[in-house]
Amino acid sequence: MKADPACPGLPSTASGAPVSHSISQTARLHRIAAGRLLRDLGLYPGQEIVMMHLWDAGPVRQSELIKAVGLDPSTVTKMLQRLEQSGHVRRCPDPSDRRAALVEATGTSCALKTQVEQAWRQLEDITLAGLDADERGELLRLLGRVEGNLCPQAREAAADGACDAGA
Repeated sequence: MKADPACPGLPSTASGAPVSHSISQTARLHRIAAGRLLRDLGLYPGQEIVMMHLWDAGPVRQSELIKAVGLDPSTVTKMLQRLEQSGHVRRCPDPSDRRAALVEATGTSCALKTQVEQAWRQLEDITLAGLDADERGELLRLLGRVEGNLCPQAREAAADGACDAGA
């Protein structure tokens, strides 16, 4: 049987880290599935995360948004340009610091919020198909522990980046 190119097997160099390989593959496939659902909404993967933050937080400085979503500043800038062109966000000067920009979701993005919620529910159904309630709970518990293990690494990387930016 020929291997599925969308779902390649474990490469020999990753044989000592099958869980890390599986997480990487799962994240890649999840992003592809999300991309298919978001495409119908006129969004690219990641843009919905930016919008979710703006819907919850209200107007925020662009620098705070970048930290909150944990993406590269140039990536967020490009996302905001596209979201602004599509009428989902607006940027304006921060009244307390004219050098900074505030970013906020527009009123017209409210309909998009409902669609994103529906897309994410559908993504959840696709992702967890065939798992019963106990398995879903156990998966969520285990992923929470894995996330907790990785968070300190992300904090250190962010601190390293802040130091590198000041150098």
